[in-house]
Amino acid sequence: MGQETRKLLEILRNGGVEFVLVGGWAAILHGSARTTLDLDVVYRRNKENIAKLSTALQSISPYLRGAPPGLPFQWDERTIRNGLNFTLTTSLGDIDFLGEIAGAGMYEDVLKSAIEMEFFEGKYRVISLDGLITAKRAAGRPKDLEVIAELELLHREHRGKQ
Repeated sequence: MGQETRKLLEILRNGGVEFVLVGGWAAILHGSARTTLDLDVVYRRNKENIAKLSTALQSISPYLRGAPPGLPFQWDERTIRNGLNFTLTTSLGDIDFLGEIAGAGMYEDVLKSAIEMEFFEGKYRVISLDGLITAKRAAGRPKDLEVIAELELLHREHRGKQ
C-alpha cells in the first residue's frame, strides 16, 4: 500500500471518523492481486461523524474529482449532510466517501459483518469478503465483475483453512 493511502487512513483514524474500508483496498487486504488508485470507505452518517469527517479532511484540500477547477465547492458539514456519496481528490490522492453501497447498505449494515484488520500500525474495519463480493456483484460495473472470480476463489481458500 502506498504512503498516500497510509496517510489518508491515518487522517481518518486520528480524526475519530467512523468508517469501514471497502472497494479495491479491501480486496487487496483480503488477498487480491489487483491494484487500485483510490481509497473507498463507507462512513457513518450521524451528526457527530459528519462533523469529524468535515474537519479531518480540511488540511488535504478535498475537491470533487473530475469537476472543473474553480467550481465553488466547500467540504463542510452542510455539504456532507446534503449529499451521500462523494468522489474526491485530495493532496494525498483520491478517496471516495460512500454513505451507502449497492448490495451492502449503509455504514451500520456494512459494520455488522466487517472485520478488524491491523495494518499501517493501526486497526481498521474492513468489509467482509462475503460483503465485498455481494457489493461488487450489485455494482455490476465491468471492473467489479472482473474481480468477483478472484474474490470467490479467495473466499473458497479461506473457508478451506477454517
